[in-house]
Amino acid sequence: MSASPDRDILNIEEAAALLGVSVKTFNKVLHRENLPARKIGREWKFSRQALIDWVGSGRSMDFYRESGERGGKGADGRRTAGWEIGLD
Repeated sequence: MSASPDRDILNIEEAAALLGVSVKTFNKVLHRENLPARKIGREWKFSRQALIDWVGSGRSMDFYRESGERGGKGADGRRTAGWEIGLD
C-alpha cells in the first residue's frame, strides 16, 4: 500500500511506504527511535510532514560516529550491529 499524497495523517503501512522501508523495519525504528507519532487506540498515526522533517533533521555523521565509538562491530560480530541513528 502506498501513501496517498493528499493525506496528512498516515497509518503504519503508509508511513513505512513514505520512507521506502518495510513495515517490519519501520516498526523497529518506531520502537528504538523517537519518531513523531501518536498511538490512538491500538493504531499508530503519523504526520506526513513530521516524518519528512524527522528524516531531514538526522545527520549521517552522527550515525557513523556512534558506530565507530563501538569499535566498528557489535557484540554479535556484525559490523552493523548496534548502529543507532542519533538525533540533534
